[in-house]
Amino acid sequence: MTLPATPVPDFTAPQVLRAHVADTMAFYHPRAIDRAGGFFHSLRNDGRIADRSLRHLVSSTRFVYGYALAAVEFADSPLAAQYHDATAHGLRFLREAHRDPDSGGYAWTLRDGVPEDRTQHTYGLAFVLLAYASARKAGFDTAAWMDETWALLETHAWDPAHGLYRDEADPDWRYSDYRGQNANMHLCEALIAAHEADGGPRWLPRALALADAMTRRQAARAGGLVWEHYRADWSVDWDYHRDDPTHLFRPWGFQPGHQVEWAKLLLQLRDHLGATAPDWLLPTAGRLYDAALAHGWDGDHGGIVYGFAPEALRERSPGPREAPPDLAVAPMYVCDADKYFWVQAEAIAAAWRLHAATGDARYRDDYLRLWDYAWRHFVDHAHGAWYRILDRRNRRYDDLKSPPGKTDYHTMGACHDVLAAMRGNL
Repeated sequence: MTLPATPVPDFTAPQVLRAHVADTMAFYHPRAIDRAGGFFHSLRNDGRIADRSLRHLVSSTRFVYGYALAAVEFADSPLAAQYHDATAHGLRFLREAHRDPDSGGYAWTLRDGVPEDRTQHTYGLAFVLLAYASARKAGFDTAAWMDETWALLETHAWDPAHGLYRDEADPDWRYSDYRGQNANMHLCEALIAAHEADGGPRWLPRALALADAMTRRQAARAGGLVWEHYRADWSVDWDYHRDDPTHLFRPWGFQPGHQVEWAKLLLQLRDHLGATAPDWLLPTAGRLYDAALAHGWDGDHGGIVYGFAPEALRERSPGPREAPPDLAVAPMYVCDADKYFWVQAEAIAAAWRLHAATGDARYRDDYLRLWDYAWRHFVDHAHGAWYRILDRRNRRYDDLKSPPGKTDYHTMGACHDVLAAMRGNL
């Protein structure tokens, strides 16, 4: 570790963000690399491998993202060649193990190299596109694979009648009636990354269309915030997973983490579109972020909770400048008070981008407050990387730091995003 645990570093300094990315990468590299193919997806707090056989599409793609962006950020480092080789290693595993050459789809999970779950998740394809776009930024010739993924999504997942993507299909591309915002949000992210990678004309318009549909049209149907779950006609499904608010990919309730993640994406779109950016992007980003902090910040123990119930919007409708209240004011509306690493990380990125876009010191204060909380509770100063989940009082549940799906993509991604904003690289 190059950054000491105390005092809390100055995260307004680019060199501090770079050092934190390097420290986080050091937890994964090279221990996460499986020389037989791909990466190990289950690591304990001290880096020991907890499961050698399970591979998840989300981790496989996120490892490519992490290594590719590290190869770019640390191009002048002795580790750059290793990061580049690890990116190539991950791409091979995606193409040779996850991808089905007959259907063009990607296995959701593998066990000992054999497909275990062949369900076609649009959420997973979003990360496939993100992996290929990130690799292209690192100098890999993945243009054909980006085009291939776009065509796959257009052929099967795109629903032109509603201007959004369908969510889940069987191996023969028969879709269920479930529709979700999460897949569309991450496709918006992947499309922005694809634009950054090659500047092609189709990526940003589709990303903007998704953002408009989810954060304005669909949000208007759900009290002004982004709800998670919908039916086939994109009507709001208030009951989906009501009995499972902690579901890994489809939790019930409003997710503060997704409100701030959308805020970040809206501001990325605004920067990329420049003079052609619609005027609703900034106020919508501010509204989503402000609501997430107002309803989700835990004034007693710090951090942002995982989920709150729709009743919160009827009882407490914060103004755009309201300071985050003490969570104890309305604890009955918190449906999951746990603190997840990715929620704090996405809020960090959104807060900095809002500060950069508005000049409002409140967002800078939030940025530093969030970093202070994360640095004290989530960052493992002994072994590196972030713990995954804490209870409301910031206690860890177990010693599994990086289960399938994590890889610290959110935490390093937040640092990369803030660095890009600081440097004026959009």
